Amino acid sequence: MKKKVIISVGIAALVVVAAGGAFWFRYTHSQTRAQVLTDYMQDIEKGKYKQMYELLDEQSKAYVDQETFIERNQNIYEGIEAADIKVSILSDEKNKALKYETSMETVAGTLTFQNQASFSKEGGKYYLQWDDSIIFPDLLRTDKVRVSAEAAHRGNIFDREGSLLAGDGQVSSVGLVPEKMREDSAADLKRLAELLDVSTESIQKKLDAGWVTKGSFVPVKSLKKVSPLMSAEEAAQSQELALQNQLLEIPGVMISDAEDRVYPLGEKASLLVGYIQSISAEELKERSGKGYTAQSRLGKSGLESLYEERLHGADGCKIWIQDEAGENKEILVSREVKDGEDIITTIDSNLQTMLYEAYAGDQAASVAMNPYTGEILALVSAPGYDDNDFILGMSEKKWKELNDDERQPMYNRFRASWVPGSALKPIIGGIGLSTGTLGADEDLGPAVSSWKKDDSWGNYEITTLHTYEGPSNLENALIYSDNIYFAKAVLKIGQDTLTEQLNRLGFGTDIPFDIVMKKSQYENDSGGLGDEITLADSGYGQGRMLVNPLHMAGIYTAFVNDGKMIRPRLEYEKEQQGEPGWKMHLHRKQPGPCRKI
Repeated sequence: MKKKVIISVGIAALVVVAAGGAFWFRYTHSQTRAQVLTDYMQDIEKGKYKQMYELLDEQSKAYVDQETFIERNQNIYEGIEAADIKVSILSDEKNKALKYETSMETVAGTLTFQNQASFSKEGGKYYLQWDDSIIFPDLLRTDKVRVSAEAAHRGNIFDREGSLLAGDGQVSSVGLVPEKMREDSAADLKRLAELLDVSTESIQKKLDAGWVTKGSFVPVKSLKKVSPLMSAEEAAQSQELALQNQLLEIPGVMISDAEDRVYPLGEKASLLVGYIQSISAEELKERSGKGYTAQSRLGKSGLESLYEERLHGADGCKIWIQDEAGENKEILVSREVKDGEDIITTIDSNLQTMLYEAYAGDQAASVAMNPYTGEILALVSAPGYDDNDFILGMSEKKWKELNDDERQPMYNRFRASWVPGSALKPIIGGIGLSTGTLGADEDLGPAVSSWKKDDSWGNYEITTLHTYEGPSNLENALIYSDNIYFAKAVLKIGQDTLTEQLNRLGFGTDIPFDIVMKKSQYENDSGGLGDEITLADSGYGQGRMLVNPLHMAGIYTAFVNDGKMIRPRLEYEKEQQGEPGWKMHLHRKQPGPCRKI
């Protein structure tokens, strides 16, 4: 009976201890030295620095108090971003120091080192004899662990002639020199904040930074570089120059040249080129081990995002021990910087600019493509936004204006699909000729301004803008853009043949291009081309037809390549050759060549 009582009491005590704290329970039993060391190392990654301190022997606790221990370890391990910490015991001989090897992932790569630890036995349990060398073998109490990052040079993006689309350039850095500011500068800071569209608090925070002295230049914001070559008339109309003149009227303001990433075409190519911004904590985690640091900038859209891995390269980083004199005592681990790659595109900046300016007042998309090589010479979405604003500092006010603009300047129109209208008519003609369902000289009836097939169409009629003399054949129908002719033609071709040929031309499938484009379609969610009226409307690019502009350009390449569509390409090569086989070429059911029109 007595024995049973003792067991019951023992169990009760065990439950109370477990409920009171798992840590205390973990170390109430006799442990090996290896287990104590393993528990200590596991607590590092969990950030349980207080529990680590409890594993130290009394002599070590006399050497370092708990607050200093926690601060020292936390600053080092979190500063180097230690993770995936593993410890392997090399030897554990009695009356000798325990030898072990530690490996961990850090901001500079994998860090591996061998070390040794001694233990004291107190109350039948092992405790770690700790000093700073437990962190790293050669680390002394007076040493510091430093992390140095070297940013990789981001690659430039060029057009086909070597003109810059995105890359290194000069900006104007607006800043303050404290010794030249007025004593009561509150009004000046408010004026500066208004002109730069920033907060006075952000300016004051920069001025209060620890490194700032009276003679320092304290950068506040960067602006576009004003060209020194502009004419007097251009200077009088330049908003940028007017702003800089106003800024220079404020005591203490200085404007100097600085290097940054620039986008020379601005809004003319913003939806194509895109922009970069500072990497977020989530993005940094996703790119762990790929050469990014908290200071990295990341392509967020356009070509900057598309070619991110090649443009960014890999930031360099080293973790090193600095001695009391400030000297580099030992490099623990390092990763060499790898600069990003330059990208040369097929884009022609002059053509890109010309097309944008031609449609800047519209909401439009334009594609220019070399039909023989597949080179994309221009990809335009209008209106655009100025991607330089994301580099120079996008204010909340400006961001809201962009998003509230009813013209949707941040909507990429060349990636979308649109009602093709008359642009589809030559393709319908080509399908009719290549399948033998339509003759080039075949007259489909008189050229009239309105038409319906029969009374089954009710009151619905197809109209066209022009009537003409002569036969209603393919040549005249193309010249006069005759809606009625192509409605009749597509009815003659038939729905099955038309859908078969559209599928062969890539409708409903992904476009083989670096930038993801929306698929072209001839049917909606209900499927098919619809009823006879909808089929007829499809003949002149209406009905349920939606075509991506790049896809349309690709289809047109078949007209100059014996019916073969050329694959579009965006990266420049010195010897460009057209690559056929994007989709099957226009197919003829009957033997014999297609007639050229």
